[in-house]
Parts: sequence; structure tokens; C-alpha cells
Amino acid sequence: MIQALKKPVSFDEFLEWYPENSEARYELHQGVIIEMPEPRGKHSDIGGFLTVEAGVLIRQLKLDYSTPRECVVRADEGESAYKPDGIVLDRREIANEPNWEKASAVENGKTIKLIIEVVSTNWRDDYYKKFSAYEALGIPEYWIVDYAALGARRFLGNPKQPTFWVCELVDEEYQMTPFRGDDRIISPTFPDLQLTAAQVFQA
Repeated sequence: MIQALKKPVSFDEFLEWYPENSEARYELHQGVIIEMPEPRGKHSDIGGFLTVEAGVLIRQLKLDYSTPRECVVRADEGESAYKPDGIVLDRREIANEPNWEKASAVENGKTIKLIIEVVSTNWRDDYYKKFSAYEALGIPEYWIVDYAALGARRFLGNPKQPTFWVCELVDEEYQMTPFRGDDRIISPTFPDLQLTAAQVFQA
């Protein structure tokens, strides 16, 4: 990750600053703009695969949800803004998002049904920073997809195993359920999901 600017930046300033048609990808972390590595290879494949699977279920079940390709999520009371690897939005709530049309930005947790992060070398962001931010926003479901077993042993066991985490919001706190190998993933948002952890990791 490369710091793009060092002065504290607000969420609104970040949206105004964000360059149009940028080939780079940026997030706001505690007021600092960070250049993020673009998802590549398997990371990109898995994010795309899960977004497509969610889209298929949305169409089959005629849900009033969407899976936008680009989205910025405001967190930490505006001090941070994240670009998740996948997201499912409630179309009925998008009208209440003041920066959706001009910046594809979401500020209200109730607009988000599900958020997906595919773990990379900065795994602490997904397991700690984004975990707590998405929990505080009240996002009902968060998937952490650790296909390369990069997280800490406290999460992945010893030896580490690739793990698909479903974090479900219960009484304002995430309850984490791990899925590995041939475990069928149980999703509160998509109870009809017919995928195992291994199928996701092999996407």
C-alpha cells in the first residue's frame, strides 16, 4: 500500500479528490488516502465469482437487490472509506444515499445487505479494521474469504487452513462461522446458496 496524501482528509474531500477513470484504486484509512493494489489473479477471480453467484440468486429469487461493480463504503464516522471486493445493496434504500449517483458511495449500513472482502497480504484490515467498521455500521452479513490462509493462526488454526468466514450480525456484534473444504456455506442473506468453501477457493 502506498500513501497518496498525508494530511487528514474527510470523507467528502476524499470523494471530491478521487480521480475519474483512475487505473489505481484508493481507500481512506483514518483520514489518510491509501493507494491499494488492484485485485489480481485468484483474488480477482474469487471476488467476481461470488458477485456473479449473488447476482444469480437475486435474479432467481426476484430480490430487490443489486451488485454494483464499483462502490465506496463510508466507515468510522467518515474518517475511512473502503472499496470492498463485492457488495449487495438494497435497491429500496439507495434513494436515501446522498452520494450514490455522483460517487457510487454508500453511507448507511441499512443499504448494505452483504459485504465481501477477499483476504490479501494486508489481512489485518479484513479481520480487524474492516470487521469492526462494518460491525459498527450494522451491516447484517460480512464474508471474509481467506483462500490463501493468510490470516493469523487464532483464526485459521495450526496448521493454517483456507477459510471462508460468514460473519452474521447478532445483537449488534458479528458472530463468526468458519467454512472449510466441503462445508456448505450457510448465508443468512442467501439461504439458497449452494456452494462449498472448496468450490469458492477453486473459482
